[in-house]
Amino acid sequence: MLRAFWLLRRLPSLLTLLLSLGFLLPLHAQQRPRTTNVPTDVRNTPPQILNPPPAGPVRDTTGLVTGTPDSLRVAAGGRKGAVETTVKYKAQDSIRFEVQNKRAILYDKADVDYGDMNLKAALITVDYSKNVVTAEGAADSLGRVQDKPVFVQGGATYQAGRIDYNIKSKRGRITDVVTQQGEGYIHAETIKKNDRNELFGVHGRYTTCNLEHPHFYINASKMKVIPGENVVTGPFNLVIGDIPTPLGFLFGYFPTPKNKSRASGLIIPTFGQAADRGFFLRNGGYYWAANEHIGVRLTGDIYSGNADRFGGWRGTAEMQYITRYRYQGLFTFNYSWQPTERLLGTTDANTNPTYNVPRSQQTFALMWTHTPVPRPNGGRFSANVNVSSSNGAYYRQNSYNPRNYLTSAFQSTVSYSKQLRYAPINYSINLAQSQNTQTGTMDFTLPDISAQLARQYVYDILKIRPRKAYEQLAFSYDLTFQNRLSNNIAARQINGGAIPLLGGSSAAFVMPVKLGNLDKLLRNSQTGMRHNFGITLGSYNFAHLNFSPGVTYNEIWYFKKLDYSYNETARAIQVDTVAGFNRLSSYNASLSMSTNLYGTFVRKGTHKIQALRHKITPSLTYNYTPTSSARNSGLERVATPGLRDPSTGRLYSEGDTYIQNGNGFLLPQYNGFAYGYPTSTEVSQLSFALQNAVEMKVRNSNDTTGNTPFTKVSLIDGLDFSTGYNFAADRLKLAPLSSTFRTQVARKLNVTLNANFEFYQRDSTGTLKDKFLWQNTKRIKLARLATANASLSYQFNPSQGNKKSTISRDAAPVNDPQLGSPRELNPYEDYVDFSIPWELNTSFTASYANQGPLPALVSRPRKAPYTAATLNLNGSVKLTETLRFGFSTNYDFINRTPAFTNLDVTKDLHCWQITGNWRPFGPTRGYFVTVAAKSALLQSLKLSRNRTFLNY
Repeated sequence: MLRAFWLLRRLPSLLTLLLSLGFLLPLHAQQRPRTTNVPTDVRNTPPQILNPPPAGPVRDTTGLVTGTPDSLRVAAGGRKGAVETTVKYKAQDSIRFEVQNKRAILYDKADVDYGDMNLKAALITVDYSKNVVTAEGAADSLGRVQDKPVFVQGGATYQAGRIDYNIKSKRGRITDVVTQQGEGYIHAETIKKNDRNELFGVHGRYTTCNLEHPHFYINASKMKVIPGENVVTGPFNLVIGDIPTPLGFLFGYFPTPKNKSRASGLIIPTFGQAADRGFFLRNGGYYWAANEHIGVRLTGDIYSGNADRFGGWRGTAEMQYITRYRYQGLFTFNYSWQPTERLLGTTDANTNPTYNVPRSQQTFALMWTHTPVPRPNGGRFSANVNVSSSNGAYYRQNSYNPRNYLTSAFQSTVSYSKQLRYAPINYSINLAQSQNTQTGTMDFTLPDISAQLARQYVYDILKIRPRKAYEQLAFSYDLTFQNRLSNNIAARQINGGAIPLLGGSSAAFVMPVKLGNLDKLLRNSQTGMRHNFGITLGSYNFAHLNFSPGVTYNEIWYFKKLDYSYNETARAIQVDTVAGFNRLSSYNASLSMSTNLYGTFVRKGTHKIQALRHKITPSLTYNYTPTSSARNSGLERVATPGLRDPSTGRLYSEGDTYIQNGNGFLLPQYNGFAYGYPTSTEVSQLSFALQNAVEMKVRNSNDTTGNTPFTKVSLIDGLDFSTGYNFAADRLKLAPLSSTFRTQVARKLNVTLNANFEFYQRDSTGTLKDKFLWQNTKRIKLARLATANASLSYQFNPSQGNKKSTISRDAAPVNDPQLGSPRELNPYEDYVDFSIPWELNTSFTASYANQGPLPALVSRPRKAPYTAATLNLNGSVKLTETLRFGFSTNYDFINRTPAFTNLDVTKDLHCWQITGNWRPFGPTRGYFVTVAAKSALLQSLKLSRNRTFLNY
């Protein structure tokens, strides 16, 4: 017993000792004997030494020792044993040591740690004579194998039926193995592992399904695995549901990069057939991981066409870059070439099928987004660029995304802004571009520069305390500079074209944007600078009334203007553009008064509704702008003696358009310029606004601590009215009454109502007369409803406050049914949350416009007063645990047509997913059906069928 206990305590040291026993014992015999009490040898002759050591240096036949011999001859060259570190082991049942056989056997839930290796199994045998560790499972009473071996080394895990591993050579043989490499799983009958951690498998299966019996796998007779890099197989075929398929190839290559790492490699294209351009290969190319900050993807499509006509091609260059804590961005350039006529016929029963004729053979689109990370007192550079060929032809011919197809305009901005660290000044530089896909109009702002001086108080500058009213004086300053270019050349007309005009075009036209028209675009540019000076006179309270006076001074600088003259020979007005410095100024003074009124009703007792409160916020604002001088009016008076109206032949006289004081026309010199021109008439307007809000205090039945016994509930978020009266106006001094009502019911029903009321009478043509409605003797009323609109929305969701946006979402599948766009627009667009049983969102909008008293005629049909009435519905329902149906639709009650309808079905098949999408109506009609593996590693393993608005 004592001997066994001693062996158990000293096992790690003994194991190391036993491995070197054959080497240490002979050397130990040659060591110098220790001094003891045993008497020395009394024999007269010394004993004979067998095999005496040679004189001089010991010759090392193995080449392990060089130079001077070891005086103690303990080791040759410091040679180590096979076990280089401590072996840690444990077992739940028992451990048996066979010292003579140099073996240790661990029974029941055995666990062995050696360096970076860990092995768990039901039975582990360590053979120190062969340096081999063997692990096996154990069968229970029913014959099922329990505690199968699990081998972990260097972060890789192997589950197997049996494992044989050589500690010295670091080679192993694993049978019935399952191991994970990247996103994939490898099943093999036998795997051999070498010292470089490479795996060689026989009768292997590669899959991304994490089940022990996978739904699908790639079956190969041989395979090689380089962990963290790739999996290479010989001839393989695809097996789905244990049914072999003829789908396969002569070899397989599957990259398996390590977590959070990127690798360069080929992008396998998608094969299919388009109804209009023939067979195709889509989104094939190469991904280049340039470094840890930059990744480049080059992909393209190619179409076969028909027998004698090429179907075209498309290329995409995409670069994504990121620097942590600094910025990130994405740059994408797309180019497409396709024939402008249909290449293939159709098999539809319809004899006149719809076909979207391409607008252009060559189209392009450029996108760039750059987002910086905000830093204190640092400059901020950002960009959001979206430019395409004229009329958005690229998206209409290549994009399967209805959002891009239906977008009528694209906007682009590039900006830089900065706040000066030690000064109250900030500035920004912006470049902007807008493109209208319907008209082809392109507007550029190159550049838009602005600088602001924050409000500065005089008492702060003079370092005095604001004891008096005048010491609240403060001032601010804003500066903006703009240079605008546009290919839309506006028409130059006077009085709707009735007056003859020389110079410029009488009709608007769109100029093509190209280098040959650059000088014309520059001549059509509009450049201006605006200065805004604001003076605040403080804020004062008198008897709960707050008064805030202020003065502003604006100045506009232009560097050209329009000059008018009358040509008596041609009987027309001539207009010229004259370069020069022009300065326009205007003044404005304002005084505002506001207060808050509260009305509260409190109920005594312990009622559910404890109190009601009504808040009223009235405000009055007076604005005064003096009449501009002739120099600042922005108008030029042109005398036109003898000029007659071409439609009637009479002379223009007092009361005609543009005529003032019978002394010629007043024509705008800065019409269409960047900042316009100041008003030439006096403004003395008093504006009135009234805001209302109603709340109630409700007893909180969920409060058990007494900390929050009541909660506030809003009954009316806003009931607002506003109008104004201009004392200096010649006519129609009272402005229309604008009203808004906002409320929310049960936190799900949102109601918004807007209405405008007019106070003046109208003639038979609908023109307002300078007479109030209450002055009408036949039918007296105070105001007339001119326009109104209503918006109601309600969210049906049984999640009881667990909003969809707060539910944690996993990463979205990469297999996107939108085959035409490798750029991922929305990372969750294909993801379906099966945790929500159902949801329904509804909204209804309606608009009303008073059409006036004109009766309907055959030549002039009367329009309906309701200009818009649309019901929008979208939602989804979980039919089963893995099947979900979603829809989105709306109905236009004015045109009596569904404007846009989208139906989709998603079926989750564990490692597969089936998605179907159908748009039965509208310009984006079509369908998508995709059966695909979820894993991004096998994103090319999918079957897609589609028929869209591009290939009908």
